[in-house]
Amino acid sequence: MSLALPRNTALAGISRRAWLAVAIIAVAAILVALCGIGFGSTWIDPRRIVEILLGEGSRGERVVVLQLRAPRVAIAILAGGAMAVSGYLLQKVTRNELASPGVLGVIGGAGLGVVIFLALLSNESNALVTSIVWQPVAAMVGASVAITAVFLLSGQQASSAVRLLLFGIAVGAVCKAGTLILMIVGPIYRTTQASRWLAGAVNEINWGEVQVVAIGLAIAMIGVFAVARRLPPTDLDEVSARGIGLNLPHFRILVFALASALTALAVAFAGGVGFIGLMAPHLARLIVGRPVLPGIVASFLLGAIMLVGADLIVRVLFAPTEVPAGTVTAVIGTPYFLYLVLRRGRTNG
Repeated sequence: MSLALPRNTALAGISRRAWLAVAIIAVAAILVALCGIGFGSTWIDPRRIVEILLGEGSRGERVVVLQLRAPRVAIAILAGGAMAVSGYLLQKVTRNELASPGVLGVIGGAGLGVVIFLALLSNESNALVTSIVWQPVAAMVGASVAITAVFLLSGQQASSAVRLLLFGIAVGAVCKAGTLILMIVGPIYRTTQASRWLAGAVNEINWGEVQVVAIGLAIAMIGVFAVARRLPPTDLDEVSARGIGLNLPHFRILVFALASALTALAVAFAGGVGFIGLMAPHLARLIVGRPVLPGIVASFLLGAIMLVGADLIVRVLFAPTEVPAGTVTAVIGTPYFLYLVLRRGRTNG
């Protein structure tokens, strides 16, 4: 008893510090979101934004904030957060810091699923003949097929960083090639929207699309928190996990399905925004440490900050031209990914 009490007290202290860090990140996310809504052709003060959200302001201000800017920021929050949580799950369950939706081909598979959906279900006038609600479902099917292919090709060495990297890049390249071919030769509904998935963009978003992503994300996050308490043992090998009653292969399948669903929701409307699923989980672990629940929430918030911030940067630097936010995440994420590869190589060497 005398030994357990200090240990429990230390764990409680770590948890409190982790949640305090999460609270600070949440405040930063709110500030970034307000900046994202406030910036545009005309600057709107954050205090005025709050008043407009509460029902005040002129008709013109309400149109700008509620119909043009707020949906854009909302989808960036949801998509960035979903991509980050997906990366957190993949890195945990594979015990591989290089695992992420982009590296493992999940983003490419989700994008291909969406383009196939649009190509098959568009009429001669390029109008969609079914509900747009099915678009995330198509993205999820594509994402699930892609990540399944990567792990089947990796075989018994699926935990190997090199094998996952190589097969993930290969599967992603095949998916992107298929996407390009279908965009060129197929009857695509809203072709300009399909094009932005290659880089990732959050403009031209409406509240209907935000609602679809929000509902799907809420359902997926219930599953994420349900499996969160079993995530720490996945840092162990399969023999050790079996010793504590965890069927690791089956558990991995469940986590892969959740990661695919989260990625599909993000890609379905925001496009293939790369590297957020790689960078956000790393930053979350640096800030909050190993606790899983704070790590998941911190990853979501950091992913939201990254995508809203990336969209804000391109609006500031390239206004009035609409540049995909994915260009910023790619410019920042590519050297970070190379740094992780080189660091892992030195560690293994």
